[in-house]
Amino acid sequence: MFKKVLIAEDFDSINIAVKQTLEQLGVKEIHYAKYCDDALLKYKKACQDKEPFDLLISDLSFVADYRKVEIPSGEKLIEAIKKLSSNIKVIVYSVEDKPYTIKLLFKEQNIDAFVHKGRNSISQLKTAIESLLYDKKFISPDLAHLLQSKASNEIDNYDVELLTHLASGVSLEEMEPLFKKLNITPNSKSTIEKRVARLKDYFKANNNIHLIAITKDLGII
Repeated sequence: MFKKVLIAEDFDSINIAVKQTLEQLGVKEIHYAKYCDDALLKYKKACQDKEPFDLLISDLSFVADYRKVEIPSGEKLIEAIKKLSSNIKVIVYSVEDKPYTIKLLFKEQNIDAFVHKGRNSISQLKTAIESLLYDKKFISPDLAHLLQSKASNEIDNYDVELLTHLASGVSLEEMEPLFKKLNITPNSKSTIEKRVARLKDYFKANNNIHLIAITKDLGII
């Protein structure tokens, strides 16, 4: 069983439920933080003391309040911690259900499990923790099919970059000089227009606004 676990979660009720679950499984040392900045500091301190955490359980979204933070989200926290230690096991415990977002967490952040918060999430969290002990990946059963989504598998980083700038108000005419400035290739106007046309056809979007709305709903941007 894991010896030292860090929970990054801003709601006390969830922290208590996760802590109780870990205690039932026999985890002896449990720490938690309501802010990602604090979680990273705790992680760094543990590493300095040569008593590192071997499991991180983190939400993705944290409610903004009066405090200014450097790390606003669970994704950024996981990224920062993974840079310090790629070996730590990571469970994301979140209400997120967008396929592209979840796929990137497994592919780019190399998380080990994704537990969808809901009615059965505590039992699933137990299963996820036990799966990790055998080096197995876990995703909540109600979300497993999302990773098979064609959209999440066929859209690449270039498409995301293009859609993100389009959503921020950059016109197709402005996209070419912007991509050249950012060293994004291909960056010719004709290629960009063809890619947008392909995306509209792929998502069956009537226009650019419709395309942006669809891809936002899917969590692609």
